[in-house]
Amino acid sequence: MSQAGNQWERQFVSLGKISQLLREEDNVDNLVKATLDHLRDTFDYKLLWIGLYDREHNRLIGKGGTTPSGEIKFLKEKIPLNPGDLLDQVILHRKPIPITDLRQEKRSNEWQKVAQKYDIQGSLLFPIYHKQTSYGVAILGSHQWNISPRPEEKAYLALLLGSLGAALNRLETQKHQQNVKFPHEPLLVLLDRLRSMSTLAERLEEIVKQTHNFVMPMRTSIYWFEREHRYFWRRTVNRQKGVPAGRTDDTAGITVQNAPTFYQALSKDQLISVVDAKAIVQGNVTNRLMEQFGAASLVAAPIIFQSELMGFLSVEGNQPRLWTEEERNFVRGAAQLVALTAPLEAMEDTAQRIAADQLLMAGIAKAIYSDTDWQTSLQMAAEQLCHRLGVERFWIARYNNDTEDFDVYYQYHPVNRRPIPGCIGQLSDVDWQMVEHASQTVTVENVESDLKFLSWRPLLMDMEVRSLMLSSTAIGKPLESILAIAHESPRTWSRPEREMLQAVAQQVGLIVHQGELQRQADERNKLQQAVQAGLVKLQQAETLENLHSLAAQMMVQVMGAPLAVLVTWLPGQSGGQIAASSSNHEDFRITSQNETVVIADDALVQWCLQDSDVLSVSVHDLMEPTLQWLNAPGIGQILAIALNTTPDEYPTGMLLVADKQDRRWFDRHLQAFRMLTSQLAWMRRHLIAIESLQQHRQALMHLNWYKQRRIEDIYRSVSTGVQRLIEIESQGADKGLGSMRLQSLLKQVQSSLSPLPQMIEDDRWQLSANQESAALAGLLKRSLERVDALVKQRQIWTQVHNQTNVTIGGDIGKIEMVLYELLLFACERSEQGGRVDLWCRQIDDRLIELSITDYGDVDEDLLAALQEGRVSDLLAPSILDEPPGLHLVICQNLMLESGGELSLFRLEDDRTLSRLILPIV
Repeated sequence: MSQAGNQWERQFVSLGKISQLLREEDNVDNLVKATLDHLRDTFDYKLLWIGLYDREHNRLIGKGGTTPSGEIKFLKEKIPLNPGDLLDQVILHRKPIPITDLRQEKRSNEWQKVAQKYDIQGSLLFPIYHKQTSYGVAILGSHQWNISPRPEEKAYLALLLGSLGAALNRLETQKHQQNVKFPHEPLLVLLDRLRSMSTLAERLEEIVKQTHNFVMPMRTSIYWFEREHRYFWRRTVNRQKGVPAGRTDDTAGITVQNAPTFYQALSKDQLISVVDAKAIVQGNVTNRLMEQFGAASLVAAPIIFQSELMGFLSVEGNQPRLWTEEERNFVRGAAQLVALTAPLEAMEDTAQRIAADQLLMAGIAKAIYSDTDWQTSLQMAAEQLCHRLGVERFWIARYNNDTEDFDVYYQYHPVNRRPIPGCIGQLSDVDWQMVEHASQTVTVENVESDLKFLSWRPLLMDMEVRSLMLSSTAIGKPLESILAIAHESPRTWSRPEREMLQAVAQQVGLIVHQGELQRQADERNKLQQAVQAGLVKLQQAETLENLHSLAAQMMVQVMGAPLAVLVTWLPGQSGGQIAASSSNHEDFRITSQNETVVIADDALVQWCLQDSDVLSVSVHDLMEPTLQWLNAPGIGQILAIALNTTPDEYPTGMLLVADKQDRRWFDRHLQAFRMLTSQLAWMRRHLIAIESLQQHRQALMHLNWYKQRRIEDIYRSVSTGVQRLIEIESQGADKGLGSMRLQSLLKQVQSSLSPLPQMIEDDRWQLSANQESAALAGLLKRSLERVDALVKQRQIWTQVHNQTNVTIGGDIGKIEMVLYELLLFACERSEQGGRVDLWCRQIDDRLIELSITDYGDVDEDLLAALQEGRVSDLLAPSILDEPPGLHLVICQNLMLESGGELSLFRLEDDRTLSRLILPIV
């Protein structure tokens, strides 16, 4: 066998010996010393240390070790564990942690300083534990950097320190078993003895006796609770021999008023334990109460039967004492035995009371579900309940979602008592949650000292209410209303009383809930009808002006506010205008209808633009730029919102409603405000878009018609000139004469093309407005030349009557095209060989009438449409959407823009009259 193998064999033999020692040793210090000695002999570590875990104080207690300089004082010190430290991690996770250089490890706290002092580098933190319980930590350090124990060394350390952990667990278990007193055996004996006893007094004395024998305190007592006067009196006691009675024999007992926190803890089924009366800082027991007990230490267990506090069992010591878990458990168990045996005495009385309460409940239910009105039903229920419980007041408070207060829905009280005000205010969040989530009735035994319903305390005190009991009318559901009864002196409420009130509350809740549903339905229907009517009106608006006026009037009606103002603008504009306002009161009329609202300077507008929801502000929050136009003297509260359709589109306005300073805006009104404002924003954007598109469409139609006619006219002129050039060329005329005629024709062609550059430059996407003048004679001559080819083709006779020498002003190019359109329309509808007459008549110094008459057939619908205009429904088919109606409408619009007029009529002799009014220069 090799030398390394012999070494490991010797080490494992040594491990077996130390393991046997650890199994047999009963002293903790000897166990740790033996382990450290074995580590020192087996491994070449310069730092060895073992600390045992103190669970109570979360720290490690050093048990010794070794350093390069030998044993030092630090190895025996107590080291606290902090979250995140390496030692704390080893205790929590029970896994070894290797450390590369302990000198650089900040998470090792004081061990870093030790490592720096003794040059300890590579280290290993190894847990000492048994199963899931940690018992300590071992530290092994070396002068070498980043040591890593071999697997066999780790296994060796795991076996050694695991044996130490098992030994520590064994000693701890033995110590615990020696000190434990098991409460179940004496409790079983006590239970067996109680079965043979016939009276409650005998049972209580036996329970006190056995409790005293098990715990061995100075005194053991049972205190009984007197509900009517709210105090505890000692019913049974057992003392050590020679101990004086002390102050606790006082017949006054322990009052709830002097020990409110003690009473509340017992009512919540809490065990109260006091180790040292002099060390009390805060809690359920005060120094004054301990003086009344005449004790330095105390354990008190509540006696509770069916959630009702009957008293408490206490063990008291005359010296500070650390009560064990077993002692506390025995006291609690004995108190529960009292709770089980005590009700037997009052069982007959309880049965009689239950029967009477059932009759009472049946009477109340019958009254509620009878055919009488709800006021009579509630009065009968209130009278019977107040008589049964001996209380003065009965009321139902219903939660108002609008005001967030509780309003008195119904109340009953003696004639000589003042009624509770109609609104009793709000509940704090804590009280609200308590009432809403309570599975049983909530009680207040003394309004002056109880911390529940503090927001109602001033009102209750003013009404001389000193104790009350209340319940939600719908247990397990969202809080809608509360049924409460009140007494004029402090009082403890018994379990049957609480159950009765809760049952009545559930019955009454049906009436209240039904009434609330009906009220909400009526309000909702009324508001819904108003909103629906408003939406219909907005959708029927045909113009922006009509839309704005309807929106302002509608908001006044729906919101019930005396003023509504609509401010509008278009994207890119720096200022807005008051588009509409509506007011039904003189104090809410604004006097600045034409005031410009500067968007960037107006704080109210900016707030609306930054907030996508409804903005509620007071008039006192407004600044001077806003007050200049929003200047009605009665304004106090304001609701405002931007006219926004989608987040990507810029708002086009702001709508606000205003009312007095004390106005509160309810949720239903806010919802209606949002809905109507959203519809207004969409309708406004829709009408603006429609109007813009119509304007663009009309401009493009005008442009298209004008360019078409001008191009036709140029084409006619150029074609005529080109035809003549061809004729000259084919005739081969004299060179000199041909050259002159050619030049003349070229000038004519050039003159015909001359309008094109100007038209291309000025009339690209819309018609330009030109102010020119021309003689009427030339205007008529050129117009007749344009239709000359058609006149000759159809052999139409034309003549101008009453021609005057006047000068026409306006856009002459467009006027010529309009006259050409009328002549063309007249010639096209005239029969072969018919006639077209032109009549001139000067109306006054500014206007001249030019009329065209013909005998052609014209659609009567077309004439009617030209006089009445197109219908508002853009989707409805119209005779004006197609030529010739479309062209004639364009001509009408162009004449209006030029200061003239165009109309078509059917004369009595069946001629068609095209009447053109032209301005004279």
